[in-house]
Parts: sequence; C-alpha cells; structure tokens
Amino acid sequence: MPRYRVRAYTEGGDLVEDVMEAPSLNDLVEKVREKGYHFLNAEEIPEAKAEKEGKVPKKVRFTFFQRVGDRDISLFCRQLGAMVNAGVGIIDALEIVADQMPNRKLAQATSEVARDVSEGMSLSDAMSKRKDVFPELVINLVAVGEETGELDTALMRASDYYEKIAMIKSKIKSASFYPAFVLVVATIIVTGILYFLVPTFAEIYEGFGASLPLPTQVLINLSNALRENILYFIMFLVGFSVVFRYLYTKSYSFKRSVHRFMLKLPKFGDLIVKSAMANFSRTMATLFASGVSIERALEVAGKVTGNLIIKEAVDKVQKEVTEGQTMWSSMERTGHFPKLIVAMVKVGEETGRLDEMLDTIARFYEDEVDRTVEGLITLIEPMLIVILGTIVGGILIALYLPIFKLGELIK
Repeated sequence: MPRYRVRAYTEGGDLVEDVMEAPSLNDLVEKVREKGYHFLNAEEIPEAKAEKEGKVPKKVRFTFFQRVGDRDISLFCRQLGAMVNAGVGIIDALEIVADQMPNRKLAQATSEVARDVSEGMSLSDAMSKRKDVFPELVINLVAVGEETGELDTALMRASDYYEKIAMIKSKIKSASFYPAFVLVVATIIVTGILYFLVPTFAEIYEGFGASLPLPTQVLINLSNALRENILYFIMFLVGFSVVFRYLYTKSYSFKRSVHRFMLKLPKFGDLIVKSAMANFSRTMATLFASGVSIERALEVAGKVTGNLIIKEAVDKVQKEVTEGQTMWSSMERTGHFPKLIVAMVKVGEETGRLDEMLDTIARFYEDEVDRTVEGLITLIEPMLIVILGTIVGGILIALYLPIFKLGELIK
C-alpha cells in the first residue's frame, strides 16, 4: 500500500506532519479528515512508490543472507539517538536512519519499524517484532527510555555498549585468525608435497633395488595412501564438518560439551573466560544503569556471554536473586565467577553503587582481553613458525635421506 508524508492543520491552526498509508490520494484525504485535521498536502514516499511499481530499492534487496553486526547496531543507535536528542520526530528520524544505513537488512527493518510506529505502535514493541535484527538488549533499553522520557540517552548507551562489544570480538578474531590461517596454509603445503612431490622421488628410488630408510618409506606410504584415498579423505572432511555443525546447532548437550572443552584449552580458555566476563559486566552495567531490573538484566546478560557453561551459571544467579538471595553470594556459589568480580559486586550491593562497580569490572576485563590477545599473538607466532618448519624440514630430510646413502643403496 502506498505511503504518504502528510501535512495538515489542527482545529487550533497548528501545522502537523505524519506518515500515513492509503490505497489512493482520495482515501488519504478522507483518512486525514476522520482524524479531525484539515488536509493541506501530501507527498508519496519514494520507497513506497518503488514498492508499488514492483521496483524494490537496492538497499533492501537480497537481505535474507545478510547479517546485522554489532557495529551496525551501534551506528543505528547513535544516529537515531542523535536525531531524537536534536528534536527530530521519531518517525522522521527512523526514515532518515533507514535511508543512511549501509546494512540493507537493518535499513529494511528500520523502515518497517517506522511504518509500525506511524500506525500507533511504540518503538520498543515495533522493534521486538523483529528480534532477528534488533537485539534484546536494545529493545529493553528503548522500552526503559520510552518510559522515562530519556530515549536519546538510552540509545547512546546502547551505541557505546555495542561499540565496545564489537572491539572485544574483533580482538578475539585477530587472535584466532593468524593461527587458523597458518594451519590452513601449512595443511595445503604438506598435502601438496605428499600428493605431487613425494611420488616423483618414489619413482626415482624404485630403481635402487634396496630398502629405503624408515622415514622415507613411511613418507612414501603416506603419499600413496593419500593419492589412493583422496576422494574418501575429502568426503570425510566435508562429512565431519556437516555433522559437527548439525550437532552444534541442534544438540544442546553436544554444544555444551564443546563449550566446556573450550574453557579447558590452555591460554584460549582464559581468553574465553575474560571475554565472557567483559560481556557480562558491560551488559549488566548498561542495563542496570538505565533502570532495567536486576533480574531482567541478568536474564539478558546470560545470553551475551558466548559460552553455555557461563550462561548456565548466570541463569542460576538470576534464579536465586529472584528468590531473594544477594547477587554476589549467588555468583560465588556457582564457582564460575572470578573472586575479583564477586568481591566488587559485593561492595556494589552493600554501598548501593552496583552500576559503578559493574562498569569498573567491565573496563578491567576489557583491558584484560586486550593484554591476553597481545600475549597470545606474541606466543603463537614463534610456535607456529617452529611447528611448520619442523614438519616441512622433516619431510625434506626424509625425501633426501636416501641420496645421502646413495653408495649403499645403488647395486
């Protein structure tokens, strides 16, 4: 249905602007009059006109596979918060943000939210209809902002939150990208040597008529096995990946086991814990400072930890807090929260400054994530070089070992 930007006068002579839908211009005029306004003029919104003609704007095409990231949400909240603070009407602000948003999926969802708000729905309710785009934390903050009349402040807090969360995730990805890249390249190199280079040497050594050194023979046997079963090997890798992904997505117990294993990894387990604590503390500080109840804040914070084991601990804390227990004592009983967090939460609860303590904890663990990532990268680089050099060097030595004993092998 076409959408129009309408201008009309009230009985008192005040000029009002709104966005309305109607099958035609005549129906629109009647709709305006039914509201008690005097129609002045109307302009069809370009997006709606394009949709009516079957020409969907480029920015809303093919959004099914597009992902809305933390930085996209941060940009959305910051732009919307700035315009609300400047006195722009919420509907106009949403439409402007939708026009400027680079992420097409988020732009389309924002346009739909603007339409729902123009029809009388609250902003938080309109966003909650699209939870696949707008995170629960943003919806909660917007709801509180609407209740308190501080929507711009709530949106700015959400923007700062997602900017910091995006930085943490970026640092973790940088720590894992380098070793993953080196391992993939090393695997390709070793596979290429075994598949193409080793058979050439094997043909040369066949004419020697003597037994080959054990390392060389093992290498040739591996090469033959790889060449004869390459299709089965590829099928196994693909099948393993598909099964693992399916179980990880569909089986809670399997996913939980993977997350428990990740916590036990040397160095990386420590990074996962610190990242989870940073996310948990930042979420709690943002929600609690905005006026969200501690029970609701704990419910949302558990979902952003990124690890099921820690999420279960947060859920247990939330249940006990709802039953009247103190937050710090519940956290201590789970055994999954560092003593520093427990101690600072205790001080915050006893002094009535829990939001300040949570913010301090969040900043501390965000700095810890930075230091841990830098330490991991510094440690991993030389280790990978040594491992890769040992593997490739060992293969080359095994290949050339018969040449060193050429006099003994040739009859």
